[in-house]
This record gives sequence, C-alpha cells and structure tokens, in this order.
Amino acid sequence: MEKSRAIYLLTDGKDCFSEDTGLEVDALHGEPGVKSARYAGEPVSFSKNIDKLLANLDNADNRKARFRTVISLILNDREFFFEGVCEGRILKRRRGAGGFGYDPVFIPEGAGKSFAEMDAAEKNQYSHRKKAADKMVLFLKKETLNK
Repeated sequence: MEKSRAIYLLTDGKDCFSEDTGLEVDALHGEPGVKSARYAGEPVSFSKNIDKLLANLDNADNRKARFRTVISLILNDREFFFEGVCEGRILKRRRGAGGFGYDPVFIPEGAGKSFAEMDAAEKNQYSHRKKAADKMVLFLKKETLNK
C-alpha cells in the first residue's frame, strides 16, 4: 500500500505498517470504498459523508454494506497484507452519538445497535480493524517463533 511504502522509503528501509479502511455499499457498486473519508469532497466532513450516503441510498432496498480494513506490513524488506471485514447494513437514519465516520448509520450483522450506539468493548466484537490487527499479530508471533 502506498502509505507503508512511503514510510518505508522515508525511514531508509525501516520495518513499518499502515492501514486503510473503507465502507463498501452493495447498492452503490462498492462506493464510497477507498474514498470513504472524502466521499462528500473536501474539507473532510463525517456529517456530509453520511448525508451523501443516505441520499444516494434513498430508494435502495438493498442496504448491505461492509467495512473493509487492510493493513500493509513491511517487514525485512517484504510486504504482507492482512484484511478484516465487518458485514452489515446501512440504516435509513443516524442512531447513536459515539464513534466516528459512518458509525451512526452502520449496523453490523448480528448486532442490534449501530457502531455509534456501542461502547468500545461491544464494537471490538465486530471490528474490522481488530480482525485485521489480530491477523497481523498472529503473523508476527509466528515470525518471532520461527527465528
């Protein structure tokens, strides 16, 4: 991924990692995707991003969506990728005041609350970032054991 490669070059080849997360909505053919943070343009506004998302889904019956996180790890001059996905759906209106980004309109599969209505422990049960990070940690533990 671009971020970790840039860090790697700027640090003269030091091991590093970065992550990118996007919201993919089926009815919008995967939008906003990698442009999730700037979906409604500059300057970045979580509220305007949600407004645009809800407007684009106004008449959509299929509200299936997912958060996808990819972590890029550069270790010993090799790049590795770790992915975490949280399936869910987009609500018709905001629910909850916590979290950030699209949390008020995203409800994970199997949950009765939006991410914005959950505390950190509840959110971690579904977290796409945690899933990706757990995979990277497991990989690093194996790498350490193999040395």
